[in-house]
Amino acid sequence: MVSETMYALGSKRSCIRELFEYGLRQAKAVGKENVFDFSIGNPSIPSPPEGNEAFVSIVRDRDSLSVHGYTTAGGSDEARAAVAADLNARYDAHIKPQNLFFTCGAAPALIAAIRALAVEGAEIMAIAPYFAEYRPFVEANGPKFVAVPADREAFQIRFDELEARITSHTQGIIVNSPCNPSGVVYTQETLERLGEILTRKSQEYGHPIYILADEPYRELSYDGAEPPFIPNIYPSTIVCYSYSKSLSLPGERIGYVCVPDQAEDSQRVYAAVAGAARVLGHVCAPSLQQLVVAKCAAVRPDLKAYDRNRTALYEALTEYGYHCAKPTGAFYMFVQAPGGDAQAFSDRAKEKNLLVVPGGDFGCPDYFRVSTCVDYDMIQRSLPVFKELIETA
Repeated sequence: MVSETMYALGSKRSCIRELFEYGLRQAKAVGKENVFDFSIGNPSIPSPPEGNEAFVSIVRDRDSLSVHGYTTAGGSDEARAAVAADLNARYDAHIKPQNLFFTCGAAPALIAAIRALAVEGAEIMAIAPYFAEYRPFVEANGPKFVAVPADREAFQIRFDELEARITSHTQGIIVNSPCNPSGVVYTQETLERLGEILTRKSQEYGHPIYILADEPYRELSYDGAEPPFIPNIYPSTIVCYSYSKSLSLPGERIGYVCVPDQAEDSQRVYAAVAGAARVLGHVCAPSLQQLVVAKCAAVRPDLKAYDRNRTALYEALTEYGYHCAKPTGAFYMFVQAPGGDAQAFSDRAKEKNLLVVPGGDFGCPDYFRVSTCVDYDMIQRSLPVFKELIETA
């Protein structure tokens, strides 16, 4: 016998992965140039030169045993010190190396944070539109998943809906800014109001309600939008970060959890994160990747290609009549489906080898996600198909 919960998760695959793999098959059948795949968020700009140089120099110049051996459970002193120094230089964040716990990317970081807060009867909230994997991340680790309906105008936060769903069981709320799937960055005003509500509700219920800041897209912002460092606004914030997007290293699986000292019960929370990572088998993140991070903690990506793609798609689609909040971060757009049924729209688009992700799993079944981390020429070839689809809706 097997776990029915795990069987269901494994047999019903992510719609993103299904579309991506369909696109690979279609590319072999009809030619890559005839498939317009906007399904997956796979970075399309090279890793910064400093990243590649770090890999080479570490392997070439350092002792093999020190490069490939175990680090301490939470990560190497060198990597933790480098990340803390970078956060402090940028945000005056007062982060110490011992506040950081390295993980195999942002997903294990977030799961460890969720597991750390999974007291009996716990509830974890997420604000639609949310990353599709948040629900299984939460539900498979104990808490109840509570979705806050989307603000379909600007994709900020509907505070009346959020406050109505906070209960004495609420342990945390996942905040993803810049957002996957909308590409929207939460404003300082939005985050300050969220912090005020959570402070009041924490006092009302007699326990902290944590923000779980899921931030793999922190470095990807445009038009002057600067994602605020949330612990500076709301102290009881647990930061989950990944270098998959900032350094274009999604296959290397490296990230961290940061539990600042100013978070309530910070030492107990950090210990619980470490315990969750232990149970999940995620102690001692890959040592080579930690050494690369130590060298590249202050490196930022060149966003010109992403910005060009974002601008081209947003301007073309809105000109055709599609409705979309302008993305100022990440590499996604979240577009209202003509006719209001994103699954039906995605199916129609698929018939023309245009692959976009329906928004049901993101909490918005009337929207579809477009990944803009793609080849610019493919965008140009796809535009007549987008135009035809809305004209024939």
